[in-house]
Amino acid sequence: MTSEELKQFCKERNLTYKELGELIGFGEGAVKNAISTEKISFQMAHAINMLKKIFELEAKLEKAEAIKKDFKAWINEN
Repeated sequence: MTSEELKQFCKERNLTYKELGELIGFGEGAVKNAISTEKISFQMAHAINMLKKIFELEAKLEKAEAIKKDFKAWINEN
């Protein structure tokens, strides 16, 4: 993971570096330092990748819940 990818991830998710740090178990300073030095540790990159996966799974779950709700409503109509 590059610094640019990390910045883009924060921008896409509307996260501050402080918020990202809290979500992945790092301090804001560690995130800023990783970006400024362009040295993102394996642990930080892995934590960010896991956070990405969590966001993806939450989105899928949200879609599944909407389908479930619609299906239940359809069953109750018939």
